[in-house]
Amino acid sequence: MIAGPTCSGKSALAVSLAKEVGGEVISVDSRQCYRQINVGTAKPTADQLKEVPHYNISNLDLDDEDSAQKFYQRALAWSEEIERKGKRVIYAGGSTLHLQSLVKPFDEIPSSNQDNLDSLEREMKEKGVDVLFDRLTKVDPGYAQKMDGKNYQRIFRALDVWMQTGKPFSSFHSNDSFTRPENITVFGLHWPRKMLHQRINQRCDEMLENGLIQETERILNEGFSRNLQALQTVGYKQVIQYLNEEIDHDQMVRDFKTATRRYAKRQITWLRRWPFLEWLDRSTHTEHELIERIKQQVAADSQKG
Repeated sequence: MIAGPTCSGKSALAVSLAKEVGGEVISVDSRQCYRQINVGTAKPTADQLKEVPHYNISNLDLDDEDSAQKFYQRALAWSEEIERKGKRVIYAGGSTLHLQSLVKPFDEIPSSNQDNLDSLEREMKEKGVDVLFDRLTKVDPGYAQKMDGKNYQRIFRALDVWMQTGKPFSSFHSNDSFTRPENITVFGLHWPRKMLHQRINQRCDEMLENGLIQETERILNEGFSRNLQALQTVGYKQVIQYLNEEIDHDQMVRDFKTATRRYAKRQITWLRRWPFLEWLDRSTHTEHELIERIKQQVAADSQKG
């Protein structure tokens, strides 16, 4: 597993590693799975996809419901398929709940209760989403604090679980200390803070130059709601605000970069809780050196297992 913050070079390293060891890549990303959002999700390039088979890339529509739990089920099936071919499974991505589902499966989360969802939707239409968000803040402050905006679908789901179980939704995603699974070796890509921020700023500029605004405009013109979970993604969210004339272009660029830096910080904070994760310094080692280190550690862990 190659984890790390956004813009740390996970996809490129995963492709090179896959070519070296005969592997295939499962994207551990909560947004790359959607077909319509390409520019702002930093999907592997067309050349990378030709070089190495990838999974969880462009396999859902924007309005399809997804979750870390659903990803976990897909990933298990893909892993078995890859191993049947005699290939090595390489997970690469930075979506923290998706990563965690692979190393420590979630507690059993109840399925959605449609009566609860219908009730919450009626209440939102009558009183607004802020009322529901305030309730979530009271019953599950940890989850509310981690939310990026007031995504009503996520609020509905969290309140639905609380209504069914009396337990906070975040309690099913506990990140307590635990040991590394025997069959997965976990690596994290590290960059010095200043260098990572430079990479983030550069990528944000490149996404805008490569048509992020035009892609977002096309999606909205096709009738997709701005409130869809997938469009709460950093980048798309700020561009939608710009297109709706809620902020100007300069503010949109600043907000885009600031939100991306904050997202990277949250990813790093989460991953630092994993005692078994081995950090690889991407700024001081060549790609070849990192691949050799990964191969050595995987071999050592296999012998322990």
